Amino acid sequence: MAKISAKQVKELRDMTGVGMMAAKKALMEVDGDIDKAVDFLRAKGVDTMAKKADRIAAEGLAATYVSGNTAAIVEVNSETDFVAKNESFQEMVEKIVKTIVEQKPADNEAVLGLDVDGQTVKDLIIENTSKIGEKLSFRRFAILEKTDNDVFGEYIHAGGRIAALVLVEGMQDEEMAKDVAMHVAAINPQYVSADQVPQEVYDHEKQIQTEKSLAEGKPANIVEKMVEGRMGKFLAEISLVDQPFVKDSALTVAKYLAEKGGKAKSFVRFEVGEGMEKRNDDFAAEVASQMGK
Repeated sequence: MAKISAKQVKELRDMTGVGMMAAKKALMEVDGDIDKAVDFLRAKGVDTMAKKADRIAAEGLAATYVSGNTAAIVEVNSETDFVAKNESFQEMVEKIVKTIVEQKPADNEAVLGLDVDGQTVKDLIIENTSKIGEKLSFRRFAILEKTDNDVFGEYIHAGGRIAALVLVEGMQDEEMAKDVAMHVAAINPQYVSADQVPQEVYDHEKQIQTEKSLAEGKPANIVEKMVEGRMGKFLAEISLVDQPFVKDSALTVAKYLAEKGGKAKSFVRFEVGEGMEKRNDDFAAEVASQMGK
């Protein structure tokens, strides 16, 4: 077996970010070959990820990136919010969203196969899983495309807890577009405008409002008018362009953008972990289990 030097251990640690003993063990397994040691650690990372597969990864980061007429928004998950502050994790997320803009994948499977500095996104995640020691996973992304006459707005809230990306057509004012992205992050509209609301969503709400109005004992002709008014309010509440603008409630978002000839065309809002089961830590139980109690 080859003698492993401190210099080799340091070199492998600098390349991979693993601990000293893990680096030394990897080098011993492959007789000091640095490249093979990296492969060995990646393989170990696969095993590590497999062991963590049943853990809940509902924390992490949402991020955006714009280049020319293409923009992307992503969510990458970790097990704890502490990891969201990890520099290596943040750099990984930045690389992934930038690569998505550059290569424009069709779906999540395609994302995992994208090349990032000579390795796939999947391998990059595996590498960081091994380095950071938590289950990491790529959850979702969206790509927006614009023309030269349009503008993107980006807004990141709470260090990446919420990210919003909007496309405004017919103007070039990035600050106004960013303001609308901030509005999206804060108010969480469901659709750009009322005409985008699916019929089944509309019908479901109308049924609820009709039953509610009838329960109040109103005459049928009054109920019809009540429901009509309530449905108008419902559509305005969930539609971006009809909402009171968060920075000036005297204006709707549509009127705010119209000041510069702009019109909201599309938006995407990601909130980390939304719709996912959250991890519920019992620190005392975890310590006890690690001590064999």
